Amino acid sequence: MTFRIRKPAHKEIPIFRIWIFFLFFAFTLFIPGCSFDYGAGQGSSENRPDIIMENISYVRVRKGDLLARFYAVEAERWEDRQIMILRDFTFEQMEDKGETVSIEGRAGTAEIQVDSGDIHFYNGVRFDIESEDFILRTLEIEWKDKEKALLGNPDEDVYIERSDGTSFSGKGLSADIRSRTWEFSGVVSGIFVEEDEKDSGEDSEE
Repeated sequence: MTFRIRKPAHKEIPIFRIWIFFLFFAFTLFIPGCSFDYGAGQGSSENRPDIIMENISYVRVRKGDLLARFYAVEAERWEDRQIMILRDFTFEQMEDKGETVSIEGRAGTAEIQVDSGDIHFYNGVRFDIESEDFILRTLEIEWKDKEKALLGNPDEDVYIERSDGTSFSGKGLSADIRSRTWEFSGVVSGIFVEEDEKDSGEDSEE
């Protein structure tokens, strides 16, 4: 796998299969083994979710093969606002007929716009793409389903790591699924190891 850098305006790297997870997740309704709390406590109904679910787990299977697993400690759903908020959210995406975990990740909170399929991950986000030897970490990131775009907060760093020694961070992440690239509009710094440099033992620093 090769990272590409376009100078000087921004940095660009190939987009990976993490977008498949968002397609799974955006169109999935959780089928719980879970408990329900219908929010009958005090306070305005506008400030209370219509449904509170605890310990949500979901397994996606196709033709007997495990495709993905999702888990959240708590979920709140507002019908009038058409949003669902998941807390302590984790997921695994599988391949090789469910034998191998290709992507795993977690977020402290994930807010889903039910109508649009947009997802806002925040309170700490990490995606491990083991099949591509690739780790992404950031405080928050958004998935725009109509645009098929992954957007970082322009004021927050996104950290990229690989086992070959590549380790850098940048601001203003914008990932376009259709063009299959990730771009950083802001400052990028760190160490980037190119394929031909791995053979010679030389690193480059941006």
